[in-house]
Amino acid sequence: MKTTEYKPISCAHYEFYELAILQHRRLRLAWNADAGNVVYDHVVTPLDLKTRDGEEFLILRDAEDPGNTTELRLDRIRRVELL
Repeated sequence: MKTTEYKPISCAHYEFYELAILQHRRLRLAWNADAGNVVYDHVVTPLDLKTRDGEEFLILRDAEDPGNTTELRLDRIRRVELL
């Protein structure tokens, strides 16, 4: 169930995530959970990109919880840094 309308990201940003996945590069991401004001800032390993119901997601592994993977909606990402 959608909490807010998805806002597509630019092709350049999408390609940035694709390249980080292919090169096995870690990222420092800051994102909002759902539509709330809580901002998360974590080092992650991007694993894959996925599209579902017209929304795009980054599948990632958080460095603080390497045993689990998470789906992060791309328009929730506020800041990204290549490590």
